[in-house]
This record gives sequence, structure tokens and C-alpha cells, in this order.
Amino acid sequence: MPFDTIIESRENAIAIVTLNRPQRRNAFSLVLMRELIHCLDAIGRDTAVRAVILNAAGPVFSSGHDLSEMTAGSINDYRRLFDVCTELMTKLQSIPQPVIAEVQGLATAAGCQLVASCDLAIASETAKFATPGVKIGLFCTTPMVALTRAIGRKRAMEMLLTGRAIDAHTAAEWGLVNRTAPATELSAQTRELAAHVASASPLTVAIGKQAFYSQIDLDQPKAYAYAKEVMSMNALAADAQEGIASFLEKRAPCWKGQ
Repeated sequence: MPFDTIIESRENAIAIVTLNRPQRRNAFSLVLMRELIHCLDAIGRDTAVRAVILNAAGPVFSSGHDLSEMTAGSINDYRRLFDVCTELMTKLQSIPQPVIAEVQGLATAAGCQLVASCDLAIASETAKFATPGVKIGLFCTTPMVALTRAIGRKRAMEMLLTGRAIDAHTAAEWGLVNRTAPATELSAQTRELAAHVASASPLTVAIGKQAFYSQIDLDQPKAYAYAKEVMSMNALAADAQEGIASFLEKRAPCWKGQ
């Protein structure tokens, strides 16, 4: 379906979703968030898609929530806004395909949260990241959830309390993004990573992604107990048996997604 604030395209088995409000610095309006949720939900049900790239039009990746929608609201208005934002961030991690953020520019507040919520991220060497809500009297509390899980307590608190931006190399060092790339190579490197991910069994990737987020906050004994069961079930899958056989027979595997 056509969208007003995002663009969806396909390159073979890769879906590319582009934030398309450059005139508003790709700010998260309710419409944009709902369109993203709808788009990701459809992608999640499309077995032809093996990986997703999330990028943005214009010089800014995303400036976060659209503040023009946050004046003189009621408590229920704000709850609805942050409910939708939470649903979006959860959707990124609940669809079976890995989502890769391609960050070409500034990502602040909920825009930084979006990057932290994606499974993988590559940033241009000129990109910057910040959670500056404290500067306008609105602490970046919901972005804090994803940020803390990506970079840890002390680093997250520094970003949250100061509102200062960090550069792309610092973001990579801290674990907010996987790596940086020259601006001229960002698109190519992101697509190379997506294609590599897409070459694996889609069933195996989906099992692994779900298991990763299910075990990440469990204590170690519970995580191992859960992972053991998942891996045992995974071993029964046709793709796992095909992968093992292809390795032993020194040939390329033929995935069936089963």
C-alpha cells in the first residue's frame, strides 16, 4: 500500500524502508510511527523477505518525536503517543527478519532509540547520536530503555543527563552501532551486510532472533535452559539437517525455510 511518510522498496530478498519526512527532519509523527508499524508487520509476514534495511531521506536520520504534536496534550494523549512508539520499537525486534539501521546523519531522542532498537546498525562517519530531552525539560525516558540495553548504564546516563551528542566512532566503540563507514560507502556496506544475513536459512535466522531477545534479560541458568530447548528443536528442522549435511559433504546448502 502507498504511504505518506515512509517509502518501501525491494532489492531481491531485502526490504528497504525509508523514513521520508526530510522537511521535518524525519520526526516521528503518529502517522509515521503507525505507517512504520503497518509496514514492518506486513514485511514480517512476507516469507520472500530475508532482511530489512531502515534508512532515511535527507541529511537527518531522525530528530525523534514531532514536538509540534506534543503541545497542550492530556495525559491520555501522551500515553497514546508513547504506546505507539513502544509498539514500533517492539515490532522491530519481533518480526522474524533482522532489521539493519543505515544511519546517514543525526539521530536524536526517539531517533536514537530507533537505532538502538534495530538488530544491527551501520553509521556514516559523519553521523551523530544524542538523547537531548533533558535540555527541553522532557527526559528521554522511553529512549533510555533501548539505549541502556545497547550501551550500558554509565554511558547511557552520560548521554541522558548531558544531552550531548556522540560521534559515530564513539557510537561504534560503545556498541550503539556495529561499525562506521565513509558516507560514500554507507549504502553499499549496509546492503552487503543485509545480503550476507539474507543468505542464511530464514527459519534459522528467525529462530535465532526470537531466542536472542527472549534470553537476553534472563539470568544465566534460565538463559541456558531456554537456549538448550530452542537449539534442540532447531536441530530437528529440515534446514538444520540440510546445513549439517552440506557442511559434511562440502557443498552449498539449499534452504527450504523448514
